[in-house]
Amino acid sequence: MRLKHLVSTALEQTASLWLPLTLAYDWVHQAATLLDNTDQLDVEALQANFRQLLQEMRARKAEVGSLASGIEHFLKVTQSYWSGLFHCYEVEGLPRTNNDLEQVFGQMRHHQRRVTGRKQAPASLVVRGSVRLIAMIATRTAPFTPQALASVSIQRWKAVRSDLQNHRHKRLQQRHFRRDPHSYLAQVEAKFLQSTLPR
Repeated sequence: MRLKHLVSTALEQTASLWLPLTLAYDWVHQAATLLDNTDQLDVEALQANFRQLLQEMRARKAEVGSLASGIEHFLKVTQSYWSGLFHCYEVEGLPRTNNDLEQVFGQMRHHQRRVTGRKQAPASLVVRGSVRLIAMIATRTAPFTPQALASVSIQRWKAVRSDLQNHRHKRLQQRHFRRDPHSYLAQVEAKFLQSTLPR
């Protein structure tokens, strides 16, 4: 009996807090349900429904009292991420959350560790990681036939190889600078002076 009295007293004393909590929870739950997209809405309909929810939150945020700052933060972050918030509904197989993306990177790190036996990522991953990661993800979705590989644009392939070589050259320059900064800067200065001399 005493416990029942304590609970009812607590509910009475905190009654003014429940309406803001209920309203804020309802908004967050609606946002999660919309982004879950169990109704399989197309992107335009999903964006329209989400905009409508955001407008309601913006118009009624004063009703949630001390939680208004949290709602304001939610609105601000949603606006900053808006341009990329719905890509996962347009591109099939694109992960919807950072957790899914982190799992992909984690799997690559795990395979690198198994292959090399090193806990830290090798320097080659920094240079060629953009290509290796894409290749790893692509080969997981479907196998590539020799015909598909042969149909790749030679110009694009050469452009990618050129970018990788430029990136590798920059990494080598950084390593030379770290090993002997005085010698590296002297070489750069000599090249600069040579380029200024009349021919």
